[in-house]
Amino acid sequence: MGTTALAATPDKALLWAPRLLAVAVSLFLGVFALDAFGSDTSFVQALPDFLLHLIPAAIVAAVVALAWNREWIGAVLFTALAVAYAVTAREHLSWIATISGPLLVVAALYAWNWIAGRPRVS
Repeated sequence: MGTTALAATPDKALLWAPRLLAVAVSLFLGVFALDAFGSDTSFVQALPDFLLHLIPAAIVAAVVALAWNREWIGAVLFTALAVAYAVTAREHLSWIATISGPLLVVAALYAWNWIAGRPRVS
């Protein structure tokens, strides 16, 4: 039993890595929405801006949900999100590295799982 459990650990780690990292990226993007409350506006006045700034985090969360059992969707959509962000922020290389970088890592992990044909999450 010991060797079987140890042999399954790397596969489970690779299976869960893109999903957990994608959730972390979504939460990371959500933190940027808190910037809406930084000015001298009241909570009620800042709430629409906060909700607007949460859209990227919600998009990433939606892609995680779509790709949960279909790794190819995660590979394609996370790559598309990384490229789309890089194109829109092309004059800010540090922003591209901060946002598109993790999205590409998630895309690569989904692609790796898809190509390797790992067991699906149930």
